[in-house]
Amino acid sequence: MTRRRIRGDGVKGRPVLVATEYEDATADMVVAELNRRRLPVLRFDPGRDFPESAVLASRTGAAGWGGRLTVGERTADLADVRALYHRRPSAYAPNGHDETADFIARENRRGLGGVLAALSPCLYLSHPQAIARAEYKPAQLGAAIREGFNVPITLITNDPAEARAFALEHRTVYKPLHAGAYHVDGEPAGIWAALVEGNDIDTAVNRCAHLFQVQVPKTSDVRAVVVGQEVFCCRITAPRGVVDWRAEYRNLRYEAVDCPDAIRLPLLRFLAGFGLNFGAFDFAVSSDDEWWFLECNPNGQWAWLEEASGLPLASAIADLLEIGERTSG
Repeated sequence: MTRRRIRGDGVKGRPVLVATEYEDATADMVVAELNRRRLPVLRFDPGRDFPESAVLASRTGAAGWGGRLTVGERTADLADVRALYHRRPSAYAPNGHDETADFIARENRRGLGGVLAALSPCLYLSHPQAIARAEYKPAQLGAAIREGFNVPITLITNDPAEARAFALEHRTVYKPLHAGAYHVDGEPAGIWAALVEGNDIDTAVNRCAHLFQVQVPKTSDVRAVVVGQEVFCCRITAPRGVVDWRAEYRNLRYEAVDCPDAIRLPLLRFLAGFGLNFGAFDFAVSSDDEWWFLECNPNGQWAWLEEASGLPLASAIADLLEIGERTSG
């Protein structure tokens, strides 16, 4: 089989790696923009492609890790990678239910995953380890407080009595600590933020950690998408009384808005503190136009937002990936 090497001559030929699931409309938009710019792209899903349809041959050299990654008929020179877009790749899952399968999955994650996380020079959007650190909401909220954002009073507990007392004292919203995959009767389902009252809380709270937060009396929400040093904001207005706008996609109104300097600079510092080059932030906006920090998704969705608001998000991401990084950082 003839393999196509996607490295070319000069800076323009340096490849961009896109690590994501097979079906990812968000990544599709970025890849299409990179293709339009005639930049070489190797798109793959590490957790699913390796080792069945991907071959890694990487060794150390004077400049760090080099060698090649081959997926199907396409090969990228790892020492020459311009940028890695770590979008939402599948986990390195065991192919079986025994200790050998578990061992293989761990070795794949630390082998291929480890090499991909150690490329230099390479720009990461964002580094997988930075993304993992930033997904912890306690760390996010602590960082937001240090940066001076308005942050609603938040309780994390598995104590039913503490939770009940909090909900009796405040108008309270429950939200999951991680927006991971969840299925009901085999069908994917979302767990949205929801109002809870003291009488709603029972002993089931002691089965895991729960996050309760004082509800912000909001008039709208803002999603702020930060790409490198650029900040794009969209006001999202849901029907009156809706707690979580994600539950009302069909009835939302969108408006691109400017980001106040008082918000923009702390956003950049927030990302820098976690070592991120991207973040999708959610704010609740009160009637006096105060922005309240709710969360940051270090790998959040934005594709629908570009179409709804006209914000040039795919182009901004492609700009950053195209520039890449010529020296380690």
